[in-house]
Parts: sequence; C-alpha cells; structure tokens
Amino acid sequence: MDTISLWQLAALAAASTLVGFSKTAVSGANTISLAVFAAVLPARESTGVLLPILIVGDLLAVHVYRRHAHWPTLLRLFPAVAVGVVMGTLFLLWADDAAVRTSIGAILLFMTGVTLWRRRIAEKETGAEAGTGAEADTGPAAGDEAATGTGRTAARGYGVLGGFTTMVANAGGPVMSLYLLSAGFRKLGFLGTSAWFFLILNVSKVPFSVGLGLIDARSLLLDACLLLFVLPGAYLGRVCVDRINQKVFDRIVIGATVVGGLQLLLV
Repeated sequence: MDTISLWQLAALAAASTLVGFSKTAVSGANTISLAVFAAVLPARESTGVLLPILIVGDLLAVHVYRRHAHWPTLLRLFPAVAVGVVMGTLFLLWADDAAVRTSIGAILLFMTGVTLWRRRIAEKETGAEAGTGAEADTGPAAGDEAATGTGRTAARGYGVLGGFTTMVANAGGPVMSLYLLSAGFRKLGFLGTSAWFFLILNVSKVPFSVGLGLIDARSLLLDACLLLFVLPGAYLGRVCVDRINQKVFDRIVIGATVVGGLQLLLV
C-alpha cells in the first residue's frame, strides 16, 4: 500500500464512488468495487481497506431508506450470518489471495444459478413474473417469505453464505441481493432491508478485521483519501433509483453479481 501509483489511486477512487452508488441504487454492483480493490491491492488486505468505505456507504443508505427495512427478515437472517462470519474468520487464518478470490467467485456464480432456477419455478407456479407490483412495499411480494419458498431453511443457507463471503472478501452483498430477490422484495424494501443489514453486519466485522491485521494505521490512512468519493456515488444512486424499472432493477442486480463473480475467478 506504500507504492500505489496515481492510476491505481484513481481506480480505487472510482470503485469507492461505485460503493456509494451501489448502496443507494443497485446493491449487486458492489462486487465490481470489490474486484477493483482486490486487483489493485493484495486480496486479503483489500478487505480491510474496503470495510470502512462500505460502512460509510451503509450509513448513507440507512439515512435514505431507514423506513423501508423489513425487520422480521433481518431477525431471521442474523443468527445464521453470525455462524458464517465465524467460519469466514477461520478461513482467513490460512487462506491465501488465490483461495479467497476463487472461493468467493465460485460461490457467487453458484448462488446466481440457484436464484435464477428458484425464480423460474416460482413464475411457473404463480403464472406471473416475480418482482412486479407496487414498488413501495417494504416486505416480500407475497407478504411472507415462506409463501415464496424462502422460509427459515433458505434464510439459514443464505445467511451462512452471506456471513462467510462478507467476512472473507466483503462480498456478502450479492448473496443478500439474491436472497431478497428470491423472497420477492420490491425496490424500496430491498434497499432498506439491505441498508440496515449491512450497517449492522459491517460494524460487527470491525473487531474481527482488526484482530486479523486487515485494518491498521496504513489502511485507515488510505481510507481517509477515499471516503469523500463515496458521497457523489450515493447521491447519483439516489437520483437514479426512482427511474429504474423493477424488472430492470432485478436484471441489473443479477447481471452485476455474475460479472463480479467472473472477475473474482479470472483476475
């Protein structure tokens, strides 16, 4: 981190702006930021630099969407997420950069395939496309996650994967996005629930990251140079989100997840 060139710093600044955009508009786009940080910095160390930037983005997202969270979903997820965070911490004790990138990329692509399969089944059963309807709803489209086939079992599976991936490489966003999409969340409920979820989760990860040596004085100094770039991205996302159609929103989230997973596997 002591030898970052000007173009590398510019890439990190652009990725930080994308963090702000992803937090207030398209959550899955955050995987692109993750890939940029992992490409410019050593993969393990990049997670420590990115975490404070994500927390700032989470604070901005909570400020904007705080009234749209679906707390029953959050309470159902957190116990499984805690298990995943512990598993991710243990994994980081021995994993090298290549293992981190490969494992996270593979998980993201696998979860995308599972989610697309589940959505296709749901569409056949209901005779209508998933994710349409009133966009202002805060909860799942069917009013109950169990009704959409994403009850407690799905919450545990996605929760463990989300906790693991967010601890290992700050890549829990796509897993959470896929879970909320499969549960039938509309735009505002999706963004509000994600905002509170990741603010609580990312703050709780700080002691683990410090203990692993991923956050130190040097990483915080770099963060100080990048945090201001989150603000314009968050503003741009807030302006754009109302103009994004629900079906387009779903496709962007899934597409960004696929792109991020491929980047992690191929970089």
